[in-house]
Amino acid sequence: MINYLQNLTQDFPILKKKINGEPLLYLDNAATSQTPTPVLKQIRAFYQNENANVHRGVYTLANQATEKYERVREQVAAFIHAPNAETIVYTRSTTESLNLVASSFGNLVVQKGDEILITIMEHHSNLIPWQQLAKRKGATLKYVELTSDQTLDMADLRAKLTSRTKIVAITQTSNVLGVTNPIKIIARLVHEQHAYLVVDAAQAIPHQTIDVSDLNVDFLAFSGHKMLGPTGIGVLYGKAGLLAAMPPIQYGGEMIASVSRTEAKWQNAPWKFEAGTPNIGGVIGLGAAISYYQKLGVAEVRQKETQLMASLLPQLQAIPGVTIYGSPKPAEHAGIVSFNVANIHPHDMATGLDMLGIEVRAGHHCAQPLMAALGVSATVRASVSFYNASEDMERFAWSVERVKEFFERES
Repeated sequence: MINYLQNLTQDFPILKKKINGEPLLYLDNAATSQTPTPVLKQIRAFYQNENANVHRGVYTLANQATEKYERVREQVAAFIHAPNAETIVYTRSTTESLNLVASSFGNLVVQKGDEILITIMEHHSNLIPWQQLAKRKGATLKYVELTSDQTLDMADLRAKLTSRTKIVAITQTSNVLGVTNPIKIIARLVHEQHAYLVVDAAQAIPHQTIDVSDLNVDFLAFSGHKMLGPTGIGVLYGKAGLLAAMPPIQYGGEMIASVSRTEAKWQNAPWKFEAGTPNIGGVIGLGAAISYYQKLGVAEVRQKETQLMASLLPQLQAIPGVTIYGSPKPAEHAGIVSFNVANIHPHDMATGLDMLGIEVRAGHHCAQPLMAALGVSATVRASVSFYNASEDMERFAWSVERVKEFFERES
């Protein structure tokens, strides 16, 4: 299967592109993965052959579009082992999903004097909504810190999780450190305190099988564009009883059951959260991306990415002046390695790599509190996918050395 994955580059025409005269090496998959031709074909086929609005018309095209749209909801539920399709809400992104939970459910359960617990490794999308909720409600926002090896400090989590905790919001996999947190254990601890667990799975969904029923999470969010799908489509999973209790936060078409001059009644979940014309093409693309992943095999994808990390990490560690953040174990990086090179700003390193055709991310990665905890303002982040090759890892490490040598000569 790994050899099969190696030969899939023909599904990604963008990988044949040249950047500054050099063959493209795309290593920003943690931000957005590339979209394979079979997924693009299904999106195009929808717009060419079945384009109509959903849930509104009784004519054939509208019925076909609605059927496809709702069939993908069932597909998503099966993909993450949710109990039924009604627990799946379509959103624009992981960010919108998390904001929905904070603004609707958070307003229901958090009161003055309560506590919200998050971790220092959270992406801003799973930090700012809770920060703002705490301010609105007069609650306290608390952070779980890192251990000396830059993994989640479970002892600190246990100490800070109390009877006053109402919501725990945590990333399943860090977008900077690549570490995957023990969500099932955390869920048990959270529920022992009669609190609720919200999981940001944006970085986890492309790299591992997720079973929301086995994990026993209350909410889980992810995006299509990080797992070979189009941008602008996200998913929120929520336990049925919790979704039923939550009020919508957007109003308009699609989400109503009836409207009078003075009153309105909402549809049941999940449709009461999907006001207006949705991203139908994005939903079709998400379904195609899930099918593509399932054909590859999620376990095989994870194995390939771990092999790439096992090749890359030692090569980077051998370069003088390189500091790598996160675990020293390749299997604990989920395809992500963040690093810095002494005396070279991350933006300069990324610009130098771009001149060599290599695309990486440099900056604070929407995780400024984590950067502060690491004692840096920014890092360089390389993130791999199954369509990268072992030769790419050699080229990347070689290029880091060349850029390093350039700036050392210039200084």
